[in-house]
Amino acid sequence: MVFDIKQVPYSRFGSFLVVSPLGGVGDLEQGLYIRTVQGGDLSHGAVLRVQLIDGGTGSAIDEAATDMEASPDGLFISCQQGSAEICVTGERTLQLHASGVGLRLSLTGGSYDYASPMSDGRWEINHFTTESRFMLQCHSGGLRVDAPWSGTRCAYVLAELAPGHDGTVDATLEQFWTVRPPVRAFAPMAERRAEAGAEFREWLSKILPVRAEWSEARELAAYITWSCVVPKRGLLTRQAMYMSKNWMTNIWSWDHCFNAMALIRSRPELAWDQFMIFFDAQDASGALPDFINDKYALWNCCKPPIHGWTLRWMMERTDWIGAEQLEEVYEPLSRWTRWWFEQRDDNGNGIPEYQHGNDCGWDNSTVFLHGGPVETPELCAFLILQCETLALVAERLGKPIEADQWQMAADALLARMLERFWTGDRFVAYVRDERHEGQGDSLLLYMPIILGLRLPEDVFQTLLAGLREEGRFLTENGFATENVASDYYSPDGYWRGPIWAPVMMLLADGLASAGETELASLAAERFCRMAGKSGMAENFDALTGEGLRDRAFTWTSSVFLMLASEYAPTAAQ
Repeated sequence: MVFDIKQVPYSRFGSFLVVSPLGGVGDLEQGLYIRTVQGGDLSHGAVLRVQLIDGGTGSAIDEAATDMEASPDGLFISCQQGSAEICVTGERTLQLHASGVGLRLSLTGGSYDYASPMSDGRWEINHFTTESRFMLQCHSGGLRVDAPWSGTRCAYVLAELAPGHDGTVDATLEQFWTVRPPVRAFAPMAERRAEAGAEFREWLSKILPVRAEWSEARELAAYITWSCVVPKRGLLTRQAMYMSKNWMTNIWSWDHCFNAMALIRSRPELAWDQFMIFFDAQDASGALPDFINDKYALWNCCKPPIHGWTLRWMMERTDWIGAEQLEEVYEPLSRWTRWWFEQRDDNGNGIPEYQHGNDCGWDNSTVFLHGGPVETPELCAFLILQCETLALVAERLGKPIEADQWQMAADALLARMLERFWTGDRFVAYVRDERHEGQGDSLLLYMPIILGLRLPEDVFQTLLAGLREEGRFLTENGFATENVASDYYSPDGYWRGPIWAPVMMLLADGLASAGETELASLAAERFCRMAGKSGMAENFDALTGEGLRDRAFTWTSSVFLMLASEYAPTAAQ
């Protein structure tokens, strides 16, 4: 397979190293860069710009005169004079090869960035900007480095790799932090690329099956999920699947659930790591951070409690989750659930609330037009399902009294939810204890349909009718997050219109579990067709289906695979 490097970065399972085009970010020149995605999304992570150089003149070759072809086994760059290859060869290493041309690696010094020569011929690049060091080693051809000192740093670093007598040059770049790596044995680029390709094909072989017409989309989704896994390091207590290696270089505390779900049948250990990694970071109060990366966790907000729904979904699809796993998750999931009742119920009415749209995951939904705190029926629905899952887990662990308590909590919250939010013909929200209705028409207030047949028949049928109505939320591409006829609808309005993968998954599963398989299949079919055409974007224009924002998102990839394999009509079995 090949993919567009301008939309989907080149990387490899288990590495922070990435190669992708950048430009227009601060004073960063447009070009192809070797990056590191450690440390989160506060910077672009650019380390070295990569350019081809003419062996005769020594001048850089215009990127407009080059072609780039990216695949899981590496990045191939060609021009009239020759070609170059880049392959991520391990957790911290990257290999470069060129034939007929040379390579220029350039760094514009910032902070205290510098390069210094080693006695063995290698060069160490200390990149303060990304808090990393890199060791550059030339294996064949020649290496010349220009790194003029300027007070406390190098003004710039230019490393030029020139072809040898056979017209080729080979080099490696290795990331490290404290101890300088030893000189590594060299292996030909063809061998390294073959290893990477074989690793990806093994991953692809276990990815959920889909219909033949979506086979290319399946490969893209497989590549994105494979390449976005980073190693255990710092606050990352397990291997972690980042949301993207473009810009969203963290994991958020509901995104990880969808990635875990997509992996549970093929790679249960890795799936469990994705699910549990946030519970490893859990606060003593029970709160989960909004997001984490290897360097820090953000506690200013959180994400909705879909973890009970997620766990139940996975338990229904694998026997791998046994007593050991249930023991591991039971207390953390219990604390997370209690946190909502103990720390997010300011008026004491027994109904938890969001303080900000970010806590909900629907950051700027019209439900949050007037700020917070906001009580929504959707949050109640998630907690009802979470309490029910805890009841099931407690029963399996031989805790019948606790099982009864959790089930009673679920039943009581369902009664309070209906009394508080149902008006007789619709759900509403409460903002600072006042009923909120009339402004906007958000799909968020239809999300309680995930409760399915737990809802009274009239409530369920009213929600179902709203979802079935073509041209309101349901479009040719799936469910819009705001009524497309709403005054607040915006094609690229984040949660005020665009289609999002997690919403599609939640609604498809809720509808299917209530027996409404026709609508579930219709919505899944439309979403998968759109993703197959537009790629695995962060979100999509609800009317055109165009991919928006980050174009290499793992939760979109995971949801596409699940919808295509399980919910879309005539899906592969």
